[in-house]
Amino acid sequence: MARPTTVYVCSSCAHVAAKWHGQCPGCEEWNTMAEERAPARSASADGGLRGRRTPAARPIPLREISADRAPRIACGIGELDRLLGGGLVPGSLVLIGGSPGIGKSTLTTMALGLLQGAGRRTLYVSGEESAGQIRLRAERLEAGAAPGALDIPVLAETDLDVVLATLEAQAPEVCVIDSVQTLAAAELSGAPGTVGQVREVAHRLMAVAKRTGTAVVLVGHVTKDGALAGPRVLEHLVDCVLQFEGERERTYRTLRALKNRFGSTNDVGVFEMRDGGLVEVLDASARFVGEATRAPGSVVLAAMEGSRPLLVEVQALVSPSELVPPRRVVNGIDRNRLALVLAVLARHAGVGTGTADVFVNVVGGVRVDEPGADLAIALAVAGAARGVVLGETDSPTPVAAFGEIGLTGELRSVAHHDRRREEAEKFGLGQIISPESAPTLRDALRAGALGRRVHAAA
Repeated sequence: MARPTTVYVCSSCAHVAAKWHGQCPGCEEWNTMAEERAPARSASADGGLRGRRTPAARPIPLREISADRAPRIACGIGELDRLLGGGLVPGSLVLIGGSPGIGKSTLTTMALGLLQGAGRRTLYVSGEESAGQIRLRAERLEAGAAPGALDIPVLAETDLDVVLATLEAQAPEVCVIDSVQTLAAAELSGAPGTVGQVREVAHRLMAVAKRTGTAVVLVGHVTKDGALAGPRVLEHLVDCVLQFEGERERTYRTLRALKNRFGSTNDVGVFEMRDGGLVEVLDASARFVGEATRAPGSVVLAAMEGSRPLLVEVQALVSPSELVPPRRVVNGIDRNRLALVLAVLARHAGVGTGTADVFVNVVGGVRVDEPGADLAIALAVAGAARGVVLGETDSPTPVAAFGEIGLTGELRSVAHHDRRREEAEKFGLGQIISPESAPTLRDALRAGALGRRVHAAA
């Protein structure tokens, strides 16, 4: 039987199949199988190495191995350096992903500009923009947050062999590849961005980075669901994965570390997009609390972004609906988490929203994925449903809240409750509702003065 000349490869898990499947047999994702040319049969596959004895290697105890601690390369952007664990490690691979227009190229250009201004050797490889387009962005950053941006050496190229040869010849300390999906190896027949191409590009870039000691920063695309595009092997291969989040219509951006072999994944960096580039927001809580409104449906959430306390405003709107079922629209939280909170409110607190549209928004474009946001969401929805301003009527500051809601209506303690409380007290939020002060959801509603019913029109 003739060997097939093409195979079908899953773009999510790189599973290879001889024929097309609507659902990948490996990861069970739908419509991810793409046709590619079958790789050539190697000598080992034909039995060329059959009967050959491979010498065994000698394992070495870890106690006898000397660990070289190479000095890190500080980018000059405090929030980025902190997420990286102190800076870029020579010879490492860092992957930065984010939605189009979120500011990935701006962030990497700023970092290279600061490094170039500090006397470091850098290189910017772009497969998406021309050198002229990069210069326009560098001119804007040169006058703002990144002096030295116009001195960055730029290579507009998509041929992987040319890029690797340039890396070998120039030997930069830091190199940015924007983006990894635009490079292509000539010996592979697939188009740039396919599973085979991305896998080959990442492997060969890693080999050069480890051999030359160049810290390589890869800019990656994301899917419509916000996940990093390309095969999962790309995330396993790199040393650090950073996710750039935010909304293009808003000024705030958050940078999260999803994976970090040289540092912690419990931190988040906050930036603000301005005309001169990205500006670090060193005290994000002050910005968000200062913009908080004392109105029905508004609560300040004392959240934890890794090991960093962060105060953000949670707003809710509850209005009568003519739709069946009513709408549940969220921004910044998980929609399934809102469904759980609404069910507990109806069952154990007497706040029903079954015939109303519910809208919940975390102000500022911040996304909160921790269960400690449950209580703030519940108080915001209850306040909006009853038209009641949380807290005492004569209090000038909004109410802060945090805590996880159980299915039986109890409030459960969350991590770092002392640091959350200290952050709220630091900004003068007098009333703080938490599982320590209110053991059940009903107690929390009473503490927030939601025991009385006030109509919004009153």
